[in-house]
Amino acid sequence: MIQILNNQTLIHSFIKALELNLDNDFIALLAEELNKRNLTLNDKKIIGRNLHMSTLKIGVIGCGSIAQHRHLLEYAVNDAVEIAAVCDIVQERAEEIAEKYGAKAYTSYEELLANKEIDAVSVCTPNYLHAPISIAALNAGKHVLCEKPMATSQQEAEAMIEAAKRNGKKLMIAHNQRFVSSHQKARKLIENGEIGKIYSFRTAFGHGGPEGWSVEGKEGWFFQKEKAFIGAMGDLGVHKTDLIRYLLGEEVTEVAGFVETSAKDFSDVDDNAVCVLKMESGIIGTLAASWSYVGKEDNSTIIYGEKAILRLEDDPTHSLVVQYQNGEVVKYELGKIQSNESGGQVNSHIVEQFVNCVLHDTEPPVSGEEGMKSLQVILAALESNETKKIARVSTAVSV
Repeated sequence: MIQILNNQTLIHSFIKALELNLDNDFIALLAEELNKRNLTLNDKKIIGRNLHMSTLKIGVIGCGSIAQHRHLLEYAVNDAVEIAAVCDIVQERAEEIAEKYGAKAYTSYEELLANKEIDAVSVCTPNYLHAPISIAALNAGKHVLCEKPMATSQQEAEAMIEAAKRNGKKLMIAHNQRFVSSHQKARKLIENGEIGKIYSFRTAFGHGGPEGWSVEGKEGWFFQKEKAFIGAMGDLGVHKTDLIRYLLGEEVTEVAGFVETSAKDFSDVDDNAVCVLKMESGIIGTLAASWSYVGKEDNSTIIYGEKAILRLEDDPTHSLVVQYQNGEVVKYELGKIQSNESGGQVNSHIVEQFVNCVLHDTEPPVSGEEGMKSLQVILAALESNETKKIARVSTAVSV
């Protein structure tokens, strides 16, 4: 059936399937047919873009899995974007991705940033390069969407924020959990008093590890401390520190952290962490981040309130379950959370939010300041684990 579609219909079907979060197998079939026909999603005539719309020329720096499965796919279906350049230190990879998206290939990010036609970049490199590349891009007059964790220290994060302000450019950090439908609904319920006073929470993000997803497998930078700086806590835990801050609308003030390497004998970064967090208002809760969950991925959060319990992404069918004190249970089907597993959310909404804030000159929904606050909680967990004491977030530094 797919084979009989003309090029324009095929492109529109692919875009609509992504927008509606349709079955991944169906999307894969559409993508396979696009590749067979050597179609690039940057072909404005095929996509039928409004030629009067402002078009951002995007460069993607780092062409690993997060770029290939998130950033590039989401840029490709955005009518306001042209993927103009890609960069990777592996020349073959850069050229392959460039050909797929009709872009120019670079192996040097400095050369890409010297291209005056590039308006904005995604920084999808190993963690230790996030800050230096982002700062260089901002100084070159480019807007920046940086993967998380935004930096390896508070000092680096502050330098990124300062560079964005000095150059008058947008800096956004790719924390996608704020844009998950169940999380947004839960935040509204909390804000309008539906749950009453919040007592505690637990949040977790764990799977079997990035070796099955990363383009480099076990040999990749994820497991090398000099490049990653941090393991599961930086890969997964920082998502949850950002989420808890977003849901509760307040800051984490104290952290007790236990950060260990126990599952990956080929790694020198953490693969299991459990933290106790205390919020400004006195709410306490736990956060777990792990690369050792060998079964199904756990990306759940539970909020315990005076009037109800919120269960987010804890049920295989209902993304939000509200259990009220009077025994009433309300179940919401709000779509899947983003996942590396089959059937997960396809569009993280990060790219569209970034593009919109640049085009409309609005504040990024996850600014550099917001990214730094979420990073500070992780730094505090590392400090706590090192000192065996409770760490205050405001004074946390990298260790």
